[in-house]
Amino acid sequence: MDNFDVIVVGGGLAGLSAAYCLAKEGIGVLVVERGDYSGAKNITGGRLYLNPIRSLLPDIIEKAPLERFVTKERILMMSDKSSVAIELSSQKFGQKPYHSYTVLRAKFDQWLADQVNAAGGMIVTKNRVDDLIMDGTKVRGIIAGEDKIPANVVLAADGVMSLVAEKAGLKQRQKPQDYAVAVKEVIELSPQIIEQRFNLAPGEGAAQMYAGAITKGMFGGGFLYTNLSSISLGLVVRIKDLMEYKPQIEAPQLFEDFKQRPEIKGLIEGGETIEYSAHVIPEAGMEGIPKLYGDGILLAGDAAGLTLNTGITVRGMEFAIASGVLAARAISSATKKKDFSSQSLAEYETLLKNSFVLKDMETFKKAPHFLDNPRLMGQYPQFLCDTMEQMMFIGDEPKKRLVGTAMGEVRKIKFTQLLKDGYNAFRSM
Repeated sequence: MDNFDVIVVGGGLAGLSAAYCLAKEGIGVLVVERGDYSGAKNITGGRLYLNPIRSLLPDIIEKAPLERFVTKERILMMSDKSSVAIELSSQKFGQKPYHSYTVLRAKFDQWLADQVNAAGGMIVTKNRVDDLIMDGTKVRGIIAGEDKIPANVVLAADGVMSLVAEKAGLKQRQKPQDYAVAVKEVIELSPQIIEQRFNLAPGEGAAQMYAGAITKGMFGGGFLYTNLSSISLGLVVRIKDLMEYKPQIEAPQLFEDFKQRPEIKGLIEGGETIEYSAHVIPEAGMEGIPKLYGDGILLAGDAAGLTLNTGITVRGMEFAIASGVLAARAISSATKKKDFSSQSLAEYETLLKNSFVLKDMETFKKAPHFLDNPRLMGQYPQFLCDTMEQMMFIGDEPKKRLVGTAMGEVRKIKFTQLLKDGYNAFRSM
């Protein structure tokens, strides 16, 4: 192959966003994607927050193949045989410009790849990067099979288990508690059925999060997003917890049990599974971010650990897009200076620190520690469900006062634990 100014490893949101911006500036860029096509290996839950990135890709983002704008948020805390739901339905969410949409990554990523091609970038699929061309500590290009392809800069956007970042010495393999495995299905249903079951108007969407007994006390939870004519349904469980759980259970079995819950079963009834996937995702938050740059190399998206789970929102796609755009800006600046050293490319980290990406991750840096509490996945959902059940159930005996019923359930929890967890929630959120 010819020489390229920049080689992007990974054709996901981060890599493609960077490639698009670079190609628009006339910088020669090659994207190397291992999958059959861009989006083939992605398993994100399927929600994109648009407000943070509208100004980053203003010429194309509104033209993207988005699914439904989210107007309803629902959080369910689940015990073995019951659940309690909190639902927010907001007119604000239904006002233009809509703040978030559901997306199908296989469709969205292919569209973004088309924008890269139209801008003059080159994308090669079904190719794996095996190694880097190194000159001491400086990255000079990639090795893919028998091909050695030089470049001024390599952008590692090859996902959470980034081989490129490891080869460059920027990232060490993290511990099992820093990763989770996600299992997801896309289930086809007609738009009319989706709108009827979720009480939505045409074009409106719903986002639902689930926590509690569905993960058997392990860190994780479920998600559901409505697309135009399908539902994205998934379950996330931390790898360390799966490894240590006795008796052993696999994530696909947990997912199948989740699908059989009455809270889920009725929503997907009659649907056809058209996509099934599983993937590793980062869960370490701010502490999981490696060094983001080196001589001739930058990291973006999941390869840079840029995801944020606060318990009620899970964000990653807008972080990936933003990091790709900002990486392109840093590379453009380095190209003008003809300086691709670590000192020159350090501008990328400065751009990230001044953006919502690292500001939001810094704000919620304690969230992973707060969420790493088995009571949040077991005892508290059970307490909430039992309390509401006792309050709502009418038996053949005289009804006790509601306050007395609630206090009776509260006494089952150690008061000092409750205070400590409440304090940690206040500090983390």
